[in-house]
Amino acid sequence: MTARTTGHAELDLEHFLPYRLSVLSNRISATLARIYSERFGIGITEWRVMAVLGRYPGLSANEVAQRTAMDKVAVSRAVARLTEMGRLGREMHDDDRRRSVLTLSEEGYRIYDQVAPLALAFERKLLGGMQPAERDLLFGLLGRLDELELRAESDGTIEAGVDAGIG
Repeated sequence: MTARTTGHAELDLEHFLPYRLSVLSNRISATLARIYSERFGIGITEWRVMAVLGRYPGLSANEVAQRTAMDKVAVSRAVARLTEMGRLGREMHDDDRRRSVLTLSEEGYRIYDQVAPLALAFERKLLGGMQPAERDLLFGLLGRLDELELRAESDGTIEAGVDAGIG
């Protein structure tokens, strides 16, 4: 059945960018999640929090949520679990005593220093079937899509397109 025969709108998911990116991301994340869970007892959300804090120590939970585009509640739960496990430390910000900042503990860095090379090896294997020019093109296009999405979000064109029946 098609939209023509049912009288309903048609959405060709196989050619709908958000769907394709989501499915690919979910499959890749699930593969990595098995490794993180089996070896280190952490899930994807915990690893993403650890990865961001390994690269940018001293962020608040809200800043971690912004950098990862993850739900604040999910980040808060991951922070709580990682803190309970002794993998994160929380301190008050020097300039703003109402704001707490997060850092990896020694145990957190021990895990981070093992997971980061595994993640990079997985990426190398995943991208190994591509030519360098294809990889450069892929990352260039992802960067451009990110810019375009941020611009559309900030100037309201996404909502306007959805309201007009475009998106």
